[in-house]
Amino acid sequence: MRRRSATMAVALLGTAATVLTFTLTAQADPGAGSASGGPAGVAAPDGVAPEMFAALQRDLRLTPTQARARLDTDARAGRVQQVLRATLGSRYGGAWVAPDGTAVTVGVTTAADAATARGLGAVPVRVRHVEQALAAVVDRLDRRASDAPDGVAGWYADLPTNRVVVLARPDAEAEAEAFATGTPAGTVRVQTTTEDPRPYADVIGGNAYYIGSSRCSIGFSVQGGFVTAGHCGSTGARTSQPGGTFRGSTFPGRDYAWVQVDAGNTPRGLVNAYSGGSTVAVAGSTEAAVGAAVCRSGSTTGWRCGTIQQKNASVTYPEGTVSGLTRSNACAEPGDSGGSWLAGNQAQGVTSGGSGNCTSGATMYFQPVNPILAAYGLSLITSGPGPTPTPTATGTPPGGTTWQAGTGYATGATVTYAGQSYRCLQGHTAQVGWEPPNVPALWQQV
Repeated sequence: MRRRSATMAVALLGTAATVLTFTLTAQADPGAGSASGGPAGVAAPDGVAPEMFAALQRDLRLTPTQARARLDTDARAGRVQQVLRATLGSRYGGAWVAPDGTAVTVGVTTAADAATARGLGAVPVRVRHVEQALAAVVDRLDRRASDAPDGVAGWYADLPTNRVVVLARPDAEAEAEAFATGTPAGTVRVQTTTEDPRPYADVIGGNAYYIGSSRCSIGFSVQGGFVTAGHCGSTGARTSQPGGTFRGSTFPGRDYAWVQVDAGNTPRGLVNAYSGGSTVAVAGSTEAAVGAAVCRSGSTTGWRCGTIQQKNASVTYPEGTVSGLTRSNACAEPGDSGGSWLAGNQAQGVTSGGSGNCTSGATMYFQPVNPILAAYGLSLITSGPGPTPTPTATGTPPGGTTWQAGTGYATGATVTYAGQSYRCLQGHTAQVGWEPPNVPALWQQV
């Protein structure tokens, strides 16, 4: 196995060099937009790297103006998702960005919740199954992962269709139906797929590191080291360039790990942009919504973008089933494994594996970063401007009591708006359209 890994590493070195040259040429294509925002002269939004802004235009086929609008919608979806998941609780049906990137949709079960969603600027859609119910079905299938037949490639909760999708390889639909037996009626849909997922090992992602003769990629820097894919190394394994030790690793089941680096190595909150030595600053790890644009960095194919298709996905690799992944159509190839996934300047996860390539299309899976941080008690290192933090203390915000967009309000804060007084019910950062009388989920008149 070690000898075969070494041979593959040599082969991928040649592949990486060839494809990287192609990628840099593509990024310079006027049709993709320049690093400063493209031929229309529209600059990247604050906090978004020009390289990512150009890659969004290229891969999602957007003009610079459309790319800015898409990023605005995605950011709004993240805020709506955060507020409604907290305020609706067990009634929350999930949030997602429309395929054209122009609207935020929210699954609701009551007329009152639909009004709340509209008050936040989202489009409500009645759903039969709430997000928690779909997650429970995924969890049930996860517990049976060891019994999954070879014909089942994976499963995930699909919010827009309000079903859990079980992926069946051709001619294995009956096996998939049998595997899903026992789930609540109407919650599962079997879908035929040609996917053949595999973890992308022996690779260079954000930056390369080595485990013996094998290579993998640094995902994101944390205090004391970095996070990466679990299939890259087991606990206790040594790394080089940078030198370090795997202090925790899980694969299969999940696909995450963290490496504590040796003294003399300095983790930084940056991601390699593979464009003239430039880097992208990481500002935080706010979770993006389904349908949001996402970009990943890898040394084989450079910056590649797509959208988040599903979350809480399970996929069956030859080594076993991995659960809790996020599914995307941003392509990757061998050499990109373990690389960084970002939405704007927010860390999303590290490449796990997938099917296809950047020529014929692909389906990729990444391990979300926040569960990695939580599992090992790690702190993400950031170096860019993050979103305004939500205050945790109660009281009146600075600058007076008049409601203002862009101000952070804590639970219990009081404001005045149009001559009326309101008390904050849920900590948040105000934005246009979220005026107190319009969002009863956030404000109560007093």
